[in-house]
Amino acid sequence: GLRVDEALSRVDEALHDAALDGAGSVRLIHGKGTGALRSAIREFLSGHPLAVSAQDGEGPGGDGVTVVKLE
Repeated sequence: GLRVDEALSRVDEALHDAALDGAGSVRLIHGKGTGALRSAIREFLSGHPLAVSAQDGEGPGGDGVTVVKLE
């Protein structure tokens, strides 16, 4: 239910928190919807210094989840 700018701010916070905690990956649940939020998040991740890769989640969430591998 977030707008793109709000979601990207939360994604950035989540990546920084996970990196500080030493996590190797993060699962971002953005839902399926129209795909606009998923596209915006993945574009944001492509230029993020902490994100090594971003892929669809597996299982029931599928493309409503993005799995981000961290540096």
